[in-house]
Amino acid sequence: MISRRRIFSGCALCGALAIAGGTASAQTPPAGIRRAEVRRHDLAGTNHETIQMTLELDPGIEVAYHTHPGIEASYVVSGSVTLTVRGQAPEVITSGGSFMVPAGTVHAAKNNSGVSKIFITYIVEKGKPLATPA
Repeated sequence: MISRRRIFSGCALCGALAIAGGTASAQTPPAGIRRAEVRRHDLAGTNHETIQMTLELDPGIEVAYHTHPGIEASYVVSGSVTLTVRGQAPEVITSGGSFMVPAGTVHAAKNNSGVSKIFITYIVEKGKPLATPA
């Protein structure tokens, strides 16, 4: 089950990374999406790593359904996005809201405002693509 505290069962932003076949730093996002990796750190004693990044989405940007090989925890710094989990009603997340998406959960998103800014932390398996189309 997905946690809630203005925490929703979807993630728009991670898919916005437009990563289908490599790590976050190895791919260039499409027009209207800007991201910057802040930190990457191995989790000792596991085959996982944390990846933290900032993400900016231009107005109207839509992110197709996708999944991640680990947990995504995001905080909307500014703006508004609609997050959709396949099979569930869409939910709007605004500035100050956060959400968590479990590994393998199919989700999508759309930016509803001017530029939306999000801070994301992934806890993912090393060596796997950060996002995969669903």
